[in-house]
Amino acid sequence: MDRTLQEIYADLVQSGNLNEDPAQLAVLPKFQEIRAYLEAVDQRSRFARFFQKPPAPPKGLYLWGGVGRGKSMLMDMFINNLDITEKRRTHFLPFMQEVHAGIAEVRKRGEADAIVPVANALADKVRVLAFDEMQINDITDAMIVGRFFQVLFDREVIVVTTSNRVTDDLYKDGLNRQLFLPFIEMIKDRLEVREMASNTDYRQEMLDGVRTYFVAKGDKASAAAEAVWQELTGGGGGALYLTVKGREVVMPRIRSGVARATFYDFCAKPLGPADFLAIAGSMRVLLLEDIPLLSRQNFNEAKRFVMLIDALYEAKVRFFCTAAAEPEMLYVEGDGAFEFERTASRLREMQALDWGIPLGGGDN
Repeated sequence: MDRTLQEIYADLVQSGNLNEDPAQLAVLPKFQEIRAYLEAVDQRSRFARFFQKPPAPPKGLYLWGGVGRGKSMLMDMFINNLDITEKRRTHFLPFMQEVHAGIAEVRKRGEADAIVPVANALADKVRVLAFDEMQINDITDAMIVGRFFQVLFDREVIVVTTSNRVTDDLYKDGLNRQLFLPFIEMIKDRLEVREMASNTDYRQEMLDGVRTYFVAKGDKASAAAEAVWQELTGGGGGALYLTVKGREVVMPRIRSGVARATFYDFCAKPLGPADFLAIAGSMRVLLLEDIPLLSRQNFNEAKRFVMLIDALYEAKVRFFCTAAAEPEMLYVEGDGAFEFERTASRLREMQALDWGIPLGGGDN
C-alpha cells in the first residue's frame, strides 16, 4: 500500500478530476481502515497465518445518502486500490439473482437448507464484498438476506454497501416486514452506518448538453427516434430472441449492437430482474421509445422501468429515449416516487457524452 485513499483522493482533486467534498472526505478514513486491515492480513507470512489468529476485522460500512453524492465513486476507489485478490464489487440486483440461482441449484441436490451452502461458497472466495445500491423490494429477497449475511459475518467477510435509504427504511412497508427487522439490527451491529450528507448531486453536473433524451409525443417522438436510429445504424435490423431461465425474451429490433424497443415492449410484459440483465447484456446501445408518465395507475410498469434502467446503468449501455416528460417529472406522485429519484438521477447521468460503451465497432 503505497498511498492512502486520502492521498489518492487529494491527487484526483489536484488534477481536476474531482471536486473536493467535505462529506466524501469524512468517510474516506473508514474506507482506509478496512483497506489497511485487509492488506495487512493478506501480507502476513505463511507461518504467522498458520500459528497465529489474525486480528479481529473492523466493522464493515453501510454508506447511505441522496442520489449523486459520490457513494459509488468512493466505493469503487476503495475496491480499485485494494491490493488483495479475494474481493468482489457488484450491484445488489444481479447479486441477488445469482444467489437465487445458487439456491435453486443446491435444492436440486435435495438439500433442505440451501442458503448456507451458497453463502459458504461465496465466503470461501472473498474476504470483502462491496455492494452498490442495496435495496430490498421483494419479499423473497427479504427472507433470504438475513441468514445469508449471517453466514458471511460469521466467516468474517467484510461487507461494504451503498444505499439511498437509511437502514430503518429498508423494505419499508414490505409484506411481513417484522420478519426482516432482525436483519436491520444485524446491519447496525456489524456495519458502521454513515450518511453521505453532501449538498451536491454530481450526476447533474456531469451533463454536457448532448441530446439523448427527447421529450416528445406522437409524430414528433417517432421522428426523433427514427433520426437517432438512422444515425446510429443506417436503418434495418431484425429481432433478437433471448432465452432466460427457459423463457423467451424478445428484442424487437437490433443491429450492430444497437437495439430499438418501446417502453411497452419491455415494461408492460411480466419481465423480472434476470430478464433485464439479459437484455442489458445483449446490446451496447438502447433506443427506448414512448416512456409515459408514471404513477400508481401503472405502478407495475414503473417498477419494471426502474429495473430496466438499473440493468442498463450497471452494464454501461448507452441510452437514447423519447419520453412524456423530463426525468424528474416522469414519476411525481404515488407509491414508488421516492425510489424513482435515483432512476431520474441515473437518466440524467446517462445523457453525458462520455457515458457508456463507445458507439463504434462490433456487430451483433
